[in-house]
Amino acid sequence: MLKMNGHGVLKILRVFFGIFMIVVYLGMAYLLAVNYFDWSDASPWKQMRYLMVVVFGLYGFYRGYRQVKGLDYYRLNDITDEED
Repeated sequence: MLKMNGHGVLKILRVFFGIFMIVVYLGMAYLLAVNYFDWSDASPWKQMRYLMVVVFGLYGFYRGYRQVKGLDYYRLNDITDEED
């Protein structure tokens, strides 16, 4: 719902930004998993790459979960609740 007071617009922008960031994190995990950046296959770098795949992947899924559940809107909910 687009409200004239700007809170609806902010919410829409936050949704688009949240989806964009989910794509960035999951895309980064995928690119690291397939060794797109052509890192060395030496043991420390390979382990670091896989660690980063796990971190980016888990954080991307976590952000996706928060996006679907609507947990990212704590600031806007407080403003909207006070005005009603």
